[in-house]
Amino acid sequence: MRKKKYAARVMAAVLAGVMVLPGCGGQSSGETDAAGTAAEGVKEPGGETQDQGETGTSEQAENSAEETVEKPEKITFMVDGTLVSKANGQDEWVKRWEELTGIELEIIQPDHTAYYDVLGQTIASGPENWPDVLITTSQYYTNYAKEGVLWDMTQAWENSSVKKSGRIVNENVVDSLYIDDHLYGLATGPGMGCITYIKKQWLDNVGLDVPTNYEEYLEVLDAFTNGDPDRNGVDGDTFGVSAAGFINAEAPYIQYLPEFWQDAYPTFYQKEDGTWVDGFTEDSMKEAIVRLKEAYDAGYIEKETLTNATSDCRNKFLEDKFGVFTYWPGSWQKRLTEGLEANGHDGELIPIAPIAEVGAYIDRTPVALCITSACDNPEGVFKYFLETALDGGEVQELWTYGVEGVHWSTAAEEVCGVQYEEGQFHMLESREAPGTQYTKAFFAGDNPLARFEEGKDKGAGSFDPMILESNELFNANSRPAQLPVSTDEMAQYNGDLTTLKYSIIADCITQGISVEEGMKRFEEEGGAEWSKLILDSLNQQ
Repeated sequence: MRKKKYAARVMAAVLAGVMVLPGCGGQSSGETDAAGTAAEGVKEPGGETQDQGETGTSEQAENSAEETVEKPEKITFMVDGTLVSKANGQDEWVKRWEELTGIELEIIQPDHTAYYDVLGQTIASGPENWPDVLITTSQYYTNYAKEGVLWDMTQAWENSSVKKSGRIVNENVVDSLYIDDHLYGLATGPGMGCITYIKKQWLDNVGLDVPTNYEEYLEVLDAFTNGDPDRNGVDGDTFGVSAAGFINAEAPYIQYLPEFWQDAYPTFYQKEDGTWVDGFTEDSMKEAIVRLKEAYDAGYIEKETLTNATSDCRNKFLEDKFGVFTYWPGSWQKRLTEGLEANGHDGELIPIAPIAEVGAYIDRTPVALCITSACDNPEGVFKYFLETALDGGEVQELWTYGVEGVHWSTAAEEVCGVQYEEGQFHMLESREAPGTQYTKAFFAGDNPLARFEEGKDKGAGSFDPMILESNELFNANSRPAQLPVSTDEMAQYNGDLTTLKYSIIADCITQGISVEEGMKRFEEEGGAEWSKLILDSLNQQ
């Protein structure tokens, strides 16, 4: 029997994990941004619909193994607002899922912004209260895995029909969730990061080409700041770039200003030889701070960057106040374009490949669907819940687009001012946000983890080429982020250490403090000591 003492230890670790990687209150600023609204959704995994032990393989040994997996009678699923909500037809979604699988499904869906608080409280209350399946970001994934909250699904995945199907778009997405050769969660889709957009009209107006290196990038920022890129007849009333802070509150931290950070990283990371280092103490960090400080002093970076929220940046970008914006790819390119046009500005954006010094954008660790160790039948839940979600057919369609007649349709009709012909796939008007259309039920069809079976993707061809091209550019020019890790020393010291680092970075960029003075403060206020204690614990694992 599981003990309450164990649950208390888990809760302590969970709380410590929040300190390890601060800033998670539902998802990163990009999560709701990258996913769209709570009425929309993220992406998710599974496999072929395999009712009553069918495996779709001709190998007798595998058939025998599959037949031993008991089909669950009921599955409980704790999820944030990335699954369609009650207001947006969740009851119809659950009914359709139950029809397709023959299993009762209970959805536990706290308010999106409070999800991780509720999840932590649920875990702390004891295994008897844990759901069969939960969704979690990397900030919590590693801690939950370490503390035994999550079931090890390594063998289930390696032997799954989904993995063997050849339909996984990029296995690196799944591989990024392995911890010491063990898998505790299945990705809901690519994690995605941010890509740099430049206003094409502004670039044309100042007579410059798309930058390919840092020198050319600064030339663009200078022209956007000191010239007249918006052609309003006034020089110097715009600026080059803005962001929601010089450094993001959570991994991968540097995604909003990658051209300045380049190869610098503000926290702990593992080198190719397996040793851990604190990127804040490396020369690359000092050089990055200098680049940011010089650009800030020159006026290239908006002065309010330190206090901006992502919504502030979006609004200023759409108001034509600055010309370079690093933000989410895919549907966000279309939304930014439409927002500029709605404000009477030219909306054409150029998503650029990383400049030479950056090399690759950082792809965030994906959101994971995990089976808890308290689940009575984890093998059955993996097969009938996770695998079926990527069956390449009807169940994957449900996870991606939702219910026909509720979330999507092929009927001849007008939706949100757009006329559709008979047989033309389209998403329907959101119940919760009238005037807008659904974009997904949970998975993102424009950037899936697994392809549909040939001819079974009803939504194929419905995505704007702009969205697909933006996703493709990011996917082709990104590298996976490292999974966060935790030790007792990390849990004890990294919260204060991170606060100190961020304060030093801000003071060096905005308050005229030299990098040398900032690093001296790092020593004097305990940062170097905390860093060494954490590094020793990481390198002794």
